Amino acid sequence: MAVTSSNKKIIAVVGPTASGKTAYAVELAHKINGEIISADSRLVYKGFDIGTAKPTVEEMHGIPHYMIDIVEPEFDYTAGLYVTEARRIIEDIIKRGKTPIIAGGTGLYFRLLLENYVMPEVEPNYDLRKELQEYSSEDLHNILKKLDRDAADKIYANDKKKLIRTIEIIKISGKPISESRSIAEGSQYDVDWLGLNFPREILYDRINKRVDIMIENGLVEETKNLLAKHGHIYNIVNTIGYQEITKFLDGEFSFEEAVDKLKQNSRNYAKRQLTWFRKNTKIKWNVYPEKLKK
Repeated sequence: MAVTSSNKKIIAVVGPTASGKTAYAVELAHKINGEIISADSRLVYKGFDIGTAKPTVEEMHGIPHYMIDIVEPEFDYTAGLYVTEARRIIEDIIKRGKTPIIAGGTGLYFRLLLENYVMPEVEPNYDLRKELQEYSSEDLHNILKKLDRDAADKIYANDKKKLIRTIEIIKISGKPISESRSIAEGSQYDVDWLGLNFPREILYDRINKRVDIMIENGLVEETKNLLAKHGHIYNIVNTIGYQEITKFLDGEFSFEEAVDKLKQNSRNYAKRQLTWFRKNTKIKWNVYPEKLKK
């Protein structure tokens, strides 16, 4: 028997990095018989463990987690692929009488999966991509700011691949990203939105301490191993955590500079995440599981 939209109940747990989403989602899953689907664009990659604060088996506390360790870092795992697979898993969890909990910090994944947004269908222009590839990430970010300031504010300044694709969409469509994206009618899911956050000083302190823990847990060695296995591929040198340590290993940064830059980039990323999530007025912030009714 097909599952109808009326009983497709989902809980979304969102928030910036280091806000405690993993522990929160696990506690909630135990309380409501739930299973967790990660919504993090870097947790899909095998070997990205310490640098992404990927939950360990111990931290999962027996709760099934999905969309983690799916592909090797060489693979370009797109938002479209994520949505297709996540929807399949959601249906399976619901059919088994459990509640899907989507937890993570990648705003685009939530927007496409749960907010009914539809990405513009723009075919790649390889000549334009080749032209844009000649620019530095900083130059691309400045180009995008002139085309669509709002879109630029949502993209990490060193994410060259995403910058190029966004510029490509804007130039081909002739519209800002906000106008190119559409919202489909109706919704497949009944979503409860729960957000985690802290006052800025506390959040930044949590981020800084998390970076220190990553270093203590072996982030430098993990980065060495990833580079030895995969080389200086895009998904390593453009992922916060690995990119800074790679520059240390390559002699571009001192160790102290790399750690400081990692903390700074993580704090900036948290600000961008909050920019995404604050636009969703359905999010109830800091509602903890013990306050929820069964």
